[in-house]
Amino acid sequence: MPVEYDDDFYSWTQEQALFLKQGRFDRLDLEHLADEVASMGKSEIRELVSRLALIIGHLLQVQVARTTANEKSWRKTVDTQRYEVRKLLRENPGLKTPRILADALESGWRQGSDLAVRETGLDADGFPEANPYGLDSILDDGFWPRSSPYSAVDGV
Repeated sequence: MPVEYDDDFYSWTQEQALFLKQGRFDRLDLEHLADEVASMGKSEIRELVSRLALIIGHLLQVQVARTTANEKSWRKTVDTQRYEVRKLLRENPGLKTPRILADALESGWRQGSDLAVRETGLDADGFPEANPYGLDSILDDGFWPRSSPYSAVDGV
């Protein structure tokens, strides 16, 4: 008797993998498999958004809340996340579509600006209302924002 998707997800995944390897396609739970494969793709988008949010949040902190004690840490995080985003995009060229990138950048902006406000403890009014960073700047190792708040760097 096959394992039911809703009863034991882990065992279901292992059974489905075995059926695939054995070529027993008539035993596959195609509806749930299709949903899970689609979900795997969405997780790549979530990773992209999360990494962009960290970069944006820390760029904002460097820009608005300059303190030497924290700036080194923020810069290190930005450097690491820039590398990881470029790697993610290299490994998943389908993420480079204009719509996916625009949506990811918009979501990353919302999450990143919230992060910057939370981590600095500063009033949200001290941060830009709209994203001042374009994707090229966000991923450019040589780019660091000016210290004055609200300075438009490059448009999205």
